Amino acid sequence: MVDGPTEAVDHELTESNRAFVNSFVETVLVDKRLDRLKDFIVTDAYAEHNPRLADGATTLKRALENSDNGHRLIDYHRIHRVLAEGNFVLCISEGYFGGNHSAFYDLFRVAEGGLVEHWDTTEKIAPREEWKNSNGKF
Repeated sequence: MVDGPTEAVDHELTESNRAFVNSFVETVLVDKRLDRLKDFIVTDAYAEHNPRLADGATTLKRALENSDNGHRLIDYHRIHRVLAEGNFVLCISEGYFGGNHSAFYDLFRVAEGGLVEHWDTTEKIAPREEWKNSNGKF
């Protein structure tokens, strides 16, 4: 999960890349329009750095389709923030992973007119009664 390019380039494309990733997450992940996956991913170049998944749009689609008792294992509900610098865009979202209320941190690299790399981490959100403070939007 730590390989791949690390230097941001294409700084003039920061805002268009932010909008592109926001549209991808909203359309494909939140609205579950998996038929639109090909509109966002450069399928022959997509590198997945999540150790549970292989490279390629087909593997991503299968992971997003997986369900348990009719509930998606990866289930995005809303976007909280999208940060961007050049060709790197970080999207912070909320939803459910394996039935647990979770925060999703997805880092994408944009090139060739689409998504070419993805890194991520998912963190379980504690029940509200266990929160140690009341700051933030969660």
